[in-house]
Amino acid sequence: MLQPIKIRDEYQSIIQLQPDIIVTCAYGQIIPKELLDYPRLGCINVHASLLPKLRGGAPINRAIMEDFKTTGITIMYMDVKMDNGDIICQRKTDITDNDNLESLYNRLSLMGKDLLLEELPKIINGTNKRIKQDEDNVTYAYNIKREEEHIDFGKSSREVFNLIRGLSPLPSANAIIDDKEMKIYNSIISCDKYNGEIGEIVDVTKKGIVVKTGDGAIIITEVKPFSKKKMSALSYVNGIGKKSLIGKVFK
Repeated sequence: MLQPIKIRDEYQSIIQLQPDIIVTCAYGQIIPKELLDYPRLGCINVHASLLPKLRGGAPINRAIMEDFKTTGITIMYMDVKMDNGDIICQRKTDITDNDNLESLYNRLSLMGKDLLLEELPKIINGTNKRIKQDEDNVTYAYNIKREEEHIDFGKSSREVFNLIRGLSPLPSANAIIDDKEMKIYNSIISCDKYNGEIGEIVDVTKKGIVVKTGDGAIIITEVKPFSKKKMSALSYVNGIGKKSLIGKVFK
């Protein structure tokens, strides 16, 4: 397996290997046309979305953050544009509220491996399908920017919940409390109604730290305070005291 740091500077070394086929997965760089045109069986990409939805470098994050109910794996021929080539085959999976980035990534990785192994014999003997992508249905999954990792509690509880799990465990969502960044890894949407300022810690329950959102409240259950290790929210509460938290506001 090869992972060139800059494929445009290193592709000649791959051509020297005289590959019959090239397979990429989660690589994130545009392959030069000279390399795309070389293998007699083509260049194949395993992409973690149901193309043409979510082209780009963060399809798993975005599927969760944008509240998709299903996603999947696409095996496709590569061309000079990112995730633009003809589709060979696809396989779907549901996204549940118990999924986060890690669990969905792991499931899609296994699906991608299995689907590729099933499809490779057809690609080799030329019996695989080849379907043009519908450009009218294209959406993009751009790489996550640093500012997107910050939680806006003014959004709906569902949007906050999806952001947290769509970034967990890495790079992780964050919020500022006492002028320090806290990473937030897990949460639950509260069924109870609370009054308070957006971002305010309005309660601490057996489930975790309750924070006011734009349409209700979210219960934070797993955190990493600044300069400390990851811990349950209740362990954090036990360390600093419930009374000192109530009324504080996440910025």
